[in-house]
Amino acid sequence: MKLIPTTKLTEEQVNAGMTLVTKDGLAVETMVVLTGGTFLTALALKLGASNFQIGLLAALPTLTNIFQLFAIWLAQRYNNRRVITVVCTAFARFPLIVIGMMPFVFTAGTTIHTLISLLFFHYLFGSLAGATWNSWMKDLLPGEKLGSFYAQRTRLTQILNVTLSLTVSLLIDFVKTRFPEYETAALTALFLAGSVAGLSSLWLLVRTPEPLATIQASNLLQQYALPLRDTNFKRLLLFNGSWIFAVNLATPFLTVYMLKTMGLSVFMVTVMAVVGQLSGILFVRIWGRYSDKYSNKTVIMICAPLYVTAMMAWAFTAVSASLHFTIALLTLINILTGIANAGINLSLNNLGIKLAPSGHAMVYLSAKNMMIALCSAAAPLLGGVMADFFAHHQQVWMMVWKSQWNFFFIMSAILATFSTRLLKRVQEAGEERRGIVLEEMLVSFKARLVSVPAVLSRRNKK
Repeated sequence: MKLIPTTKLTEEQVNAGMTLVTKDGLAVETMVVLTGGTFLTALALKLGASNFQIGLLAALPTLTNIFQLFAIWLAQRYNNRRVITVVCTAFARFPLIVIGMMPFVFTAGTTIHTLISLLFFHYLFGSLAGATWNSWMKDLLPGEKLGSFYAQRTRLTQILNVTLSLTVSLLIDFVKTRFPEYETAALTALFLAGSVAGLSSLWLLVRTPEPLATIQASNLLQQYALPLRDTNFKRLLLFNGSWIFAVNLATPFLTVYMLKTMGLSVFMVTVMAVVGQLSGILFVRIWGRYSDKYSNKTVIMICAPLYVTAMMAWAFTAVSASLHFTIALLTLINILTGIANAGINLSLNNLGIKLAPSGHAMVYLSAKNMMIALCSAAAPLLGGVMADFFAHHQQVWMMVWKSQWNFFFIMSAILATFSTRLLKRVQEAGEERRGIVLEEMLVSFKARLVSVPAVLSRRNKK
């Protein structure tokens, strides 16, 4: 199959491409579940990782986004985003295979450092592929369907995430209980399975059509400066960066907090994550519909206070000695977080694509990714250093905050609140006041509640 861009795609090609993009999302989500999140943290802790190393692992996926400048140069040079994406994706999958074989290749003393090194190359090539993939999707997907398409794709990937996470966490807890000597091997074996899923996405990428990109004749350095000269897009960059910094100051350590401080099992931690994902699944279609009907900015302004409330509530999880109260509070927190993140992540992605001009989409979106990279990498690294420091000064720290983690939870919530002020300055077409959208959502919710008895009555008559 020749990977040559098409000058003009037919409607059938676009629809086929959208189906392939959805399938690719499921394959990649499988890889991400098996090689990241709770399982990666559990492996790192098993290998004796410090808080700083946990923060570094959390920072790597976005820190490597600074190399997307090279991807822009490649796209300018060869004007074939599909080939660049496929090749870089193939290189990104290889380190996962090596990690899966670590227990049989490396000594215990070097494993954690080898894990970090291999993941660096995994995320590096993944970032290069992501830059060209984003530009590719910008030209492939119809702009008027972005919200609904990504909402449906996100819903399917989250359903897969929930199912796979619960199944695998039960398996890991079983191995940990019955065969503790094989726990590390079981966790690294997940990377082998993840690499298989990741490699399967290559075939889907090869088959996905690519519209021919319009290459601008201007100097590459001048193009890099374009997003910074665009006042409105620069405002989006400032908000996105500040929000990501606030979120990542605490989020990477939530799993550590639940596993080490609260003493929860891997399965219970996964259940809490699943609760959040299920909430996101239920609401992502709603947020997609409202982002298309009104604006992405309006959705973010509704979801941000929910996220702040959830983050503040983490500081109260250690107040009660009752396990039932703690589990109930954790469940509520994850429900709010899932609802909020579903709207925020969807809308931030769509807003970046919407505000990036077609002729310079790759440069604009790469600038957005690099801003995210710097802020989301700096936050967990700073958090890791501070967590290690406070861990060695427990007596003074406990007198003030009761727990070393409460500082991160509260500070994250405060910074997230301040960052929303920056969003108000971003201009987006179709923008509506938050109150109007909330009122419509309330009316819609009441109408559904009223219709439930009628539906049940008709079913009983049948």
